[in-house]
Amino acid sequence: MMIFGQDGAVPLVSYAQRLTDLAAAAPDRPAVTCGAASLTRRELDDAATRLARDLLDRGVTPGRLVTIALPNGLDWFVAFAACWKVGAIPLPVSARLPQPELAAIVELAEPALVIGVAPETLPGIAVLPPGHRPATSAEPLPDAVSPAWKAPTSGGSTGTPKIIVSGDPSVLDTDVAPTLAMQPDGCLVMPGPLYHNGPLIWSWHALLYGNHVAVLPRFDAEETLAAIARHRADVIYLVPTMMKRIWRLPSEVRDGYDLSSLRVVWHLAEPCPDWLKQAWIDWLGPDRIYELYGGTEGQLLGARRAHRTDASVMGPMLDCPG
Repeated sequence: MMIFGQDGAVPLVSYAQRLTDLAAAAPDRPAVTCGAASLTRRELDDAATRLARDLLDRGVTPGRLVTIALPNGLDWFVAFAACWKVGAIPLPVSARLPQPELAAIVELAEPALVIGVAPETLPGIAVLPPGHRPATSAEPLPDAVSPAWKAPTSGGSTGTPKIIVSGDPSVLDTDVAPTLAMQPDGCLVMPGPLYHNGPLIWSWHALLYGNHVAVLPRFDAEETLAAIARHRADVIYLVPTMMKRIWRLPSEVRDGYDLSSLRVVWHLAEPCPDWLKQAWIDWLGPDRIYELYGGTEGQLLGARRAHRTDASVMGPMLDCPG
């Protein structure tokens, strides 16, 4: 399905179709890796189609929310993509969310289905348990577009759960170069929790533009460096707390990994102390260090790159999606 923009001139491709197109172009190229497990582009697309057919059989319809309560891993990506293939809206939450908090979000969202929890966790709610593998066909489905490509949650300042439904549908202009300083056919290392808005955006932006995403099950300072070296990653997403823990590794450990493939180190989500930014500039060079600022609920994101050897002086703004 080709969807046209408001001016009627820009062809847009659904996220669902984009994943299928990427699989057709390079079926054996790795799409997602988590630890020792990996999915190729074809495997990811087929698994998402099978789950999408299962969602349809269970009554999920276009525009409905589907809560995804899965940890970092391959199944998280499959579940997200399956939602897009039926036009549903994925709503990610922490897999470790206490039952009362999960129940509060489910009450607010009224999702068609919750993926990743046992039936006894949410009595009376349609759920799929972790590790669910539907015995359905991987034959392609009719194309679909979700009216919102994501709906993450936030407790806000009051602690009351809120659902932040994206204003953007699940469509992509493939003629536009990727933003977030990514390049096609690269590799992103993602050590952050995927239910958070930043890791979610970076990971799917990378995948939809043909990158390999190497996600960590959970953050580990040395394993983050090992993943960069192992996968020859060119982009990494970090927050200052992660940067601090990596910097506190013994220098012989920190310098023992080949990070020469790394072009871009993104850091965001909290202020970065000047001393820490300067340490990373001295270690990796100013041209690799990028900072992004702007909240999940904001409509504008700003980005800046470290310049010269002064952590307080920044280079030009970058174009980034909101």
